[in-house]
Amino acid sequence: MVWARTLDHPVITVLEKEGITFSSFDDVYEGEDVFESVYEKIAGILLEKSREMGKVVYAVPGHPMLAEKTVQLLLEQEDVSVTVAGGQSYLDALFTSLQIDPIDGFQFVDATNFQRSELNYRTNIVFCQVYDAFVASDVKLTLLEDLPASYEVTVIEAAGSALEKKVTVPLEDLDRVMEISNLTSVYIPAAPAGLLHHTFGSLREVIHILRAPGGCPWDQAQTHETLKEYAIEEIYELIDAIDEKDDAGMIEELGDVLLQVMLHSQIGEDEGYFTIDDVIQSVTDKMVHRHPHVFTPESGEQKDWDALKQEEKGKKVRKSLLSGIAKSLPALSKAYQLQKRAAKVGFDWENATDIWDKLEEEIREVKEAVDNGNVKEIEKEFGDILFVLANLTRYYKINPEFALHTSNQKFISRFNYIEQQVKARERSLQETSLEEMDKYWDEAKERE
Repeated sequence: MVWARTLDHPVITVLEKEGITFSSFDDVYEGEDVFESVYEKIAGILLEKSREMGKVVYAVPGHPMLAEKTVQLLLEQEDVSVTVAGGQSYLDALFTSLQIDPIDGFQFVDATNFQRSELNYRTNIVFCQVYDAFVASDVKLTLLEDLPASYEVTVIEAAGSALEKKVTVPLEDLDRVMEISNLTSVYIPAAPAGLLHHTFGSLREVIHILRAPGGCPWDQAQTHETLKEYAIEEIYELIDAIDEKDDAGMIEELGDVLLQVMLHSQIGEDEGYFTIDDVIQSVTDKMVHRHPHVFTPESGEQKDWDALKQEEKGKKVRKSLLSGIAKSLPALSKAYQLQKRAAKVGFDWENATDIWDKLEEEIREVKEAVDNGNVKEIEKEFGDILFVLANLTRYYKINPEFALHTSNQKFISRFNYIEQQVKARERSLQETSLEEMDKYWDEAKERE
């Protein structure tokens, strides 16, 4: 008795005419929803039959080591001895039909089990296991995420046999050009660089070229230090786009933030200290480590964020609880973070009333400093007021930097309204009384 993965193959018909009898697993395909379950069930049945009968012959289309998950499952187990006998791979016939040389590079992909992130469009791609129109449709929809609908792909049926069919069509027609069977493959030729500008690899290559000899003098001249001001600027421009709910603006500003990351990483690579790969590995490792409940739920690990952060630092002990807060933070944000850090160990006000009382105390002290005319003391007392206000906002779970940013935007909007009203009356601000400007200010508030 010979077991065949499927009887739906022209060679089976020929062999049956020569008197060979087959049992197949076609019914397993019909009884399972996903291919992974099909393969596991087939392997399980074969192992069971081997224990019962001693020796089992299992036939698969083409070469058993090419895109045959059931064979891989059988080889991975250790209970039963497995011998692989070679067959002819259909890849030779495929390369001949497509007239491509594999030495130029190609990616062989199981159409029933792949991720978009795995696809390398810089080389030729061949999808096997395109069993039916549903699988072809899944392949098409994934490819359309990266390639235009008009991109030409080739569908090949029964490559290398007398029944071979080949047709080249626009990608959008992939799942409706001809009858698809378990002998169907789909060929995607390597994409030109211009179609891959949305991919990370293309961005990395562009930045490398700009910094390389013959590139852009400005980019070549940049250092970590000279780029600092741009990093800050781009972050604030991103915040503006978010506040304005401007999706197109967010795309542009996120791109500018990413550009800063890429430039710093390329400088690190040029100087031999680190690359963008190190940056990506660092953040990926960090996210996986800090989310054990997501990535390793079977471990049952329950640790808070701070404990997991401390693990990443290893045995390195902080000199102070306040160490690690960015030195370059805006002062208001830094005050917020300092008090937030101290509050974690209980150094905090018990209730908001005490903070309000402290604020009143600081206001009295700044008034006294003003009366005394001591500029240094006035500055210090105003700083104390701002520090208490930061603490107060933290108590109410408000970020003081965002709160002040909102007020700044509100002031800009209202003052712009005043300017518009004055201009409409063909006067200048200098010619407008404070009383009139206050009236327009109140109108702007009403409009809000």
